[in-house]
Amino acid sequence: MNAGTGDTDAQAGLAAPLDRPTETTAGEASVEIVPAPGERWLNRNVVGMGVTSFLSDAGHEAATAVLPAFLGTLGAPPIALGTIEGVADAASSFVKLGAGWISDRLGHRKSITVAGYAVTGVAIASFGLALSWPMVLLGRLFGWLGRGIRGPLRDAMLAESVPAEARGKAFGFHRAGDTLGAIFGPLLAVGLLALLQPAAAAHPSTPFRIIFAITLIPGLGAALAFGLMVSERRRPPQPQLPFWATLRALPGAYRRFLVGVGVFGAGDYAHTLLILAATQLLTPALGLVRAAQVAALLYVGHNVLYAGASYPIGALSDRFGRRGLLAAGYLLGAIVSAGFAIAFALPLANIGYLLLLFALAGIYIATEDALEGALTADLAGAAARGTAYGVMGTVNGIGDLAASVVVGLLWTVVSPAAGFVYATIAMLIGTVLVYRVR
Repeated sequence: MNAGTGDTDAQAGLAAPLDRPTETTAGEASVEIVPAPGERWLNRNVVGMGVTSFLSDAGHEAATAVLPAFLGTLGAPPIALGTIEGVADAASSFVKLGAGWISDRLGHRKSITVAGYAVTGVAIASFGLALSWPMVLLGRLFGWLGRGIRGPLRDAMLAESVPAEARGKAFGFHRAGDTLGAIFGPLLAVGLLALLQPAAAAHPSTPFRIIFAITLIPGLGAALAFGLMVSERRRPPQPQLPFWATLRALPGAYRRFLVGVGVFGAGDYAHTLLILAATQLLTPALGLVRAAQVAALLYVGHNVLYAGASYPIGALSDRFGRRGLLAAGYLLGAIVSAGFAIAFALPLANIGYLLLLFALAGIYIATEDALEGALTADLAGAAARGTAYGVMGTVNGIGDLAASVVVGLLWTVVSPAAGFVYATIAMLIGTVLVYRVR
């Protein structure tokens, strides 16, 4: 990055970014929006995106925490949860690619991002109307389409809001805010389950439906917060930016990195399956409702470690490099999967053991989320940054679909342990591939 100085942007709290010509994949001039090195990274945009993610995650993680038990009241089989998560993640991944490329062509991202947050909030609340698990799938699908639209655009805006040498801190701070919402949401769900227990007398699904309706408040609050707190310095539009040529021109190191991410992702199942695993392991001793509450609290522990580790990991990556740290996080994911395979094989339903696995899972997800985004900005360049984040989202989404469906299918047809053994193997291979990237 070129060094330089700029005037203060009073609205955003940002130093005015430098406009530096770069070459696009089509050979046309584009403008890279970057703050000068040394500028303050904890600015209004970074804080605003953190608040937005807190509210959004509070809503959808409250729903996620009780979703496995709600599906149980509808008589859904275990593969239903894997299918819901996998199909929704796949749809989200494909729309990410298109949304990122379109934002590069249009030269602006904020309004599309706000719409994505609003769609997700409404769709998650719609779970309360579901009469069967395919209706939950439909709501999750629309919610994750909104999430897919906003994700790469928000990440590109975040990368453009801070100096390159502070990207790890910025992404780590954002993930921490994101995960504080993921702590608050399940705690809210657990408290509401206890408060609404008498409503289960009418129908076992009633308390869950009320919780889903309440998630509309933080869901729409996230869209409002992004609209009011985050500012955007628009880029010149690139209406002739070609889609396939842009993809082909992504740097070779970034493409090799994506291969490792994709292979790891093929074993990186949705963590709602961890809630389901804990619920199933604990139900014989505690009963369904009590097991669901304990599983949700374990997920809170998962998210506490996720929130606590995100910023330190990001800051360490700014100092010591990201690739090795990301590979270590991937390895930790494989250890978690092996631990759940052992729990089902024995069987082992010890709450302390499950708490350890959930905590380790929170650390590896913190590493994955903080460093994949920062590495994308490092490796892919700025000419088509939205497209690069869209490709990353697509690769992750395809991996999530494979992981959630395959693990869910093995869980149902063979055994839960078989599903986690598959995940362990895929994660180990992905770890090696990412570590080998130079």
